[in-house]
Amino acid sequence: MMTNLFSVFDPSSMIFVSLNWISSLIVLMILTPMFWVTPNKFFLSTLKICKKLHDEFKMLLGPHSSVGSTIPFISLLMFILMNNFMGLFPYIFTASSHMVLTLTLSLPLWLSFMMYGWLNYTKHMFAHLVPQSTPNLLMPFMVLIESISNVIRPLTLAVRLMANMVAGHLLMTLLGNQTAAASNLILASLILTQILLLTLESAVAMIQSYVFAVLSTLYASEITPH
Repeated sequence: MMTNLFSVFDPSSMIFVSLNWISSLIVLMILTPMFWVTPNKFFLSTLKICKKLHDEFKMLLGPHSSVGSTIPFISLLMFILMNNFMGLFPYIFTASSHMVLTLTLSLPLWLSFMMYGWLNYTKHMFAHLVPQSTPNLLMPFMVLIESISNVIRPLTLAVRLMANMVAGHLLMTLLGNQTAAASNLILASLILTQILLLTLESAVAMIQSYVFAVLSTLYASEITPH
């Protein structure tokens, strides 16, 4: 019996070891295209998606970005998308609905961007704190506002992904708890609503992984002068 609504997001499966976190890596066990003599359709479609993402991320990073700079962001998108979709299956733990995972992804990225930018492009990073055409009187306030918005970026990235995944799963849990005492008409309505919500959650899973990767790419593009 559930003690509260959020117990469905409890990562603990054992007293000493939380084996539910293995769900974030379960798809990697079946993604083995290198063992195929002839590439299958899934591998070819994934390759086309990766090429399209590469072109888009390359455009965001700028023409002077180094070779292979889009690979971390494509890998990040695929990893988050995999975890979001795995959470839609019954009895599979949604790792991306926890700050432990989302903050682990966003904080190291942000720290690496900041360290690289401030160590190599210090003047550009200082200039980035003051937008163009800012009046002299507002410059101190703009520096403070830009600094705060820059510092909270990893938190906003983590909370955005976590909150969107929790909201849909929580709504489906609320509707699922009403099926036991529902009449036939209400039960049919609940099942239809659950199907619609599942479709919406599939779209949210794709959109949130894309948003996370695109925002990370934009943050990376801001640290180098173009």
